Amino acid sequence: MRKCNSVMVAFMLVCSLALAGCGTNNGSTSGASNAAAEANGAASNTTATDGASSAEASGPLTINQALPDKEILSKGPDGESAVSAKTLQLTEEELKKIKSGNYTAAISMHYAGNDWSKAQLNGLRDTFAKMNIKIVATTDANFKAETQVANIETILAKKPHILVSIPVDAVSTASVFKKAADEGVKLVFMDNKASGLQAGKDYISVVSADNYGNGVEAAHILAKAIGEEGEVGVIYHDADFFVTKQRTEAFEKTIKDEYPNIKIVDRGGIVGPNDGEKVAAAMLTKHPKMNGMFVVWDVPAEGALAAARSAGRNDLAISTIDLGTNVALDIAKGGMIKGLGAQLPYDQGVAEAILAAYSLLGKEAPAYVAVPSLQVNKENVLASWKTVYHSDAPAAIQDMAK
Repeated sequence: MRKCNSVMVAFMLVCSLALAGCGTNNGSTSGASNAAAEANGAASNTTATDGASSAEASGPLTINQALPDKEILSKGPDGESAVSAKTLQLTEEELKKIKSGNYTAAISMHYAGNDWSKAQLNGLRDTFAKMNIKIVATTDANFKAETQVANIETILAKKPHILVSIPVDAVSTASVFKKAADEGVKLVFMDNKASGLQAGKDYISVVSADNYGNGVEAAHILAKAIGEEGEVGVIYHDADFFVTKQRTEAFEKTIKDEYPNIKIVDRGGIVGPNDGEKVAAAMLTKHPKMNGMFVVWDVPAEGALAAARSAGRNDLAISTIDLGTNVALDIAKGGMIKGLGAQLPYDQGVAEAILAAYSLLGKEAPAYVAVPSLQVNKENVLASWKTVYHSDAPAAIQDMAK
């Protein structure tokens, strides 16, 4: 993350990085403890014990093979080519070996109070249960690097075989993750790795969405919505974080390469998730002919939607990344948000658990794994919700889609 002179700005950057990878935040930060407790049966910032069920699983264990069969376009944090999560598999024999091993796991989240985090946790918990791996700790750092460091120290005292985590800050948490690796804990990272750690030596793999692919999908959606011509603005994440940079890079390159009659007339950076409305309002004032806007994830896209409404610009087309509740509602009713590229967090959690099992078996694991991108629009929003979250869309979204 970029160095900042202001402590407050640094803190906002940490928070925004976490949100950028995670989709919508349906509650305030102060509600993180309740959200984490609801999702995990644990209080925020404390270590909780989850008992893995003795769920029986027959046959091989794989990622949902009904996911889109697409080339993965993203690169890993060290420039690695991606391997599709759909290629991961435990054979029935391998699964039996894991189930008989009496293994334990822990999960250290940056924040557990949003849809993305809850879906990740559900995927991890369901898959570990199928492996008879007991989850001995689930923690929520509430966006605070120092809290995550303390959480992991507490986790290490429980001596788990596996730790799955997303670093709040790649640099300031690096030493505690290195300590875990040195103690023989099998590390699997979500979205980004701790700084200085090496795949195959210190950690097993990094698992993420195909963020580049989702940026491409967002570009095609917006281009179609404005008839493949006009002026568009880009609201990007003004931080040195490879996940959000890939989204914006993919969107801009796709527009420039494939839609010669669309011009990107302005770019505005956001530091935190609540900056979208301010940046979008300034763009719309400066460019009254602007007919399209890309916003790097769904929460600031909600702000852009509010800015367009305030400006009387109900004709503006918006595309974004991440299928959160509020943007799904707008898509379902045919509003200004025309569609988005969606992450698949439940399946990301499944992939992380399978990769942890690879390490226990001594099975070679790819350094970087990604789940396919998913284009979401008005026609498929309900089906997409079920694909993303492995549950039916909330009643409000279903009603709006009718």
